[in-house]
Amino acid sequence: MHWRGWLGPILQHCLLGCGLSFVLSGCALDRNAHADSLAEPAGLHRERIDTDSFVLTAFTRITRPDKPVDIYIEGDGLAWLSRDERSLDPTPRDALGLALAAADPAPNVAYLARPCQFTPMEMNRRCEPAYWTGKRYAPEVIESMNRAVDRIAARVPGQKVALIGYSGGGALAVLVAARRTDVASIRTVAGNLDVEYVNQLHHVSPMPASENPIDHASEVAQTPQLHFSGAHDTVVTPAVAQRFVDATSGRCARAITVASLAHESDWARVWPSLLSIEAKCMTGSP
Repeated sequence: MHWRGWLGPILQHCLLGCGLSFVLSGCALDRNAHADSLAEPAGLHRERIDTDSFVLTAFTRITRPDKPVDIYIEGDGLAWLSRDERSLDPTPRDALGLALAAADPAPNVAYLARPCQFTPMEMNRRCEPAYWTGKRYAPEVIESMNRAVDRIAARVPGQKVALIGYSGGGALAVLVAARRTDVASIRTVAGNLDVEYVNQLHHVSPMPASENPIDHASEVAQTPQLHFSGAHDTVVTPAVAQRFVDATSGRCARAITVASLAHESDWARVWPSLLSIEAKCMTGSP
């Protein structure tokens, strides 16, 4: 099976909302307009970051260079148009990762779209469907995201960064954190933290060209982290976060299940209260 079946609800929502004939035209325009409508009221300004491998779209608000920065990473977006047809543009319809960033009241907030999302394809000659399907967590993708984090971190010299990822962005938050020494905390929302397990759960094909966050759990085990799951999430079930926490030994990581929420629920509505939960390491044994 060559499509990621667990993306079905996202696919259906976009097709019903835009109509198949408008997916590559009107729907793409609507997705950009929707992103701007989320970002502008929060003072997040659109920009592009050239990481050599990919040109990434970002939205940033840096008002206190002497303070840490919260960096959000978007989910996998619109990867498939049907069971057999890959999307030609993975830009997310609802940009739930951006909605989380817009709900963050911190003085320094940045949002990173994934490779090939929002950025015009002609600016990304490397873009091909493999990078939003089987290679979505490939080493070159991780490196591109990490370089973008470097650029943002340079705007708050000497400060720590907090990484936050939604869905597949949670996978990249962990994979990027494993390469860095300046990460103060990791938070994920409905994060795909065990790619192999999730693919098996939904009976879809493996992704050998992508890295699996749970394989790097020991590398981030000393970083304070919170992994939020929706009690009604059937896409990335709460068991995924718990498996990852167990792999870290549990001293610095905690899995929290949020009642009444599903994978694509309005997480931004409850995000300020979830942000108030401190990510910290326990002083004794777990």
